[in-house]
Amino acid sequence: MSRTEKKSSSDGETTPQAPLVNESIRGSKSRFPKAGSRKESIDPKTTDSQSQNKIPKTISDLAKTLTSETELGSRMEENEWFLQKLGRKAVNKCLDLNNCRLTAADVRETVALLPSLPDLEKLDISWNDVIGGNLHVFTQQMHLVSKLKILRLGSCRLTAEDVRALGEALKVLPELEELNLSWNSKVGGNLPLILQTLQEGSKIQTLEFVDCSLTSEDGVFVGQLLPRLQNLEVLDLSINRNIGGSLNSIAHGLKSTSNLKVLKLHSCGLSQKSVKLLDAAFRYLRELRTLDLSCNKELGGGFEDTAGLATLEHLEGLDLHQCSLTADDVLSLTHVIPLLSSLQELDLSANKEMGSSSENLLSRLRFLPVLKSLIISNCALKSETFTALASVIQTGHLARLQKLDLSYNDSICEAGWTIFCQNLWLLKELTELDISLRPSTFRKCGQWFRHLLSAVTKLPKITEIGMKRWLLSASQEEELQGFDQDQRSSIHFDHGGFQ
Repeated sequence: MSRTEKKSSSDGETTPQAPLVNESIRGSKSRFPKAGSRKESIDPKTTDSQSQNKIPKTISDLAKTLTSETELGSRMEENEWFLQKLGRKAVNKCLDLNNCRLTAADVRETVALLPSLPDLEKLDISWNDVIGGNLHVFTQQMHLVSKLKILRLGSCRLTAEDVRALGEALKVLPELEELNLSWNSKVGGNLPLILQTLQEGSKIQTLEFVDCSLTSEDGVFVGQLLPRLQNLEVLDLSINRNIGGSLNSIAHGLKSTSNLKVLKLHSCGLSQKSVKLLDAAFRYLRELRTLDLSCNKELGGGFEDTAGLATLEHLEGLDLHQCSLTADDVLSLTHVIPLLSSLQELDLSANKEMGSSSENLLSRLRFLPVLKSLIISNCALKSETFTALASVIQTGHLARLQKLDLSYNDSICEAGWTIFCQNLWLLKELTELDISLRPSTFRKCGQWFRHLLSAVTKLPKITEIGMKRWLLSASQEEELQGFDQDQRSSIHFDHGGFQ
């Protein structure tokens, strides 16, 4: 996940109705005694001397309470001012300071907030470099927010000392459900120090360790830990190239995580053997929704016998881009993918062998009734492949397709583009189409461009069309300008590179 994605993910959260800071103030004020309540609580049988002894004490206690509440109110105002300075606020049991460029002073101010947020459930301080070397300031106060469910510390430049302190802090967070330590290289080699406190019955649902320099030993530990995490639903170990050597342990542990819904092993140094190990585990992961094995260039040849993959009947997203798939892999996937009837997103891009062997595979997309996104960019596709794709479109089997990426397939001839564009209008749900050429290639648009414009006028939801490096003739430029000026001007043609 990129930094931009991370930030937009935080910005997309639902805004609650009222700031938590204000709720805390209201809660503290409600503890004041109502007028007359103290009088009503006095026993009428109490002697005069006893009453005289109690009255000063009661007044003293009330004075202390008033002072305490005044100080609390003042502290709340300071806290609210601090959050406003950062452009954030503590709301709905959530404190999100993701990408706030915190300073050391800000860190101390943030920690000072914790006593007033005893019901805090989410703390996100990701993308703040100053956290590195200062995490102990937080961990020493973690007991004040023992109800915390989500802790995100992505890209904080954590040190080895921070990692050790975090391991200790997790002991006082029994409700923790999500832990994200992505993009912290010092996590690698120290993962057992962080997670060794997780015991059987742990409530952990999400573990994300993207690009953490995990070692093979860390991978073995993960495999041993997984059977304890019966509630685990998301496991992301992407961009840790050394864990491929410990996949035997990880795959064995996965067999005990029957509730797992998301498994991401993007760029993890996986091999042909890795596919066989994972395939044996797939039979136990019947709830899996998302599987990402992309950017593992040594996987080629590993999918020739993947019967376990076919058992993932609830799988919605499959990403195998840049996996060096062979012709035999594609042949095997031709038999497997049609059985994944719940599939909504399929990415097979950057696999050059697709070009000579994908015709049958694409023709079988008719068995995927809810497919919404198809990415087969940079696959050296042939015109015959486009023809097969246009059989499928004609028969209405891709009626729910919303995103179609055919970019960087420069070998398609005029006839191939023509038959595709003639049938494009049948994809009524389509919002995005990309047919751009690779950066090193420029080609003239043929007569198919007129069919493309005609099809687009019949697509009610289309908003984005990528056509980079396709060259228009003078007459075609006029056609496009006329198209832009009519009622369909909301459609963006990304045609950077036209000459």
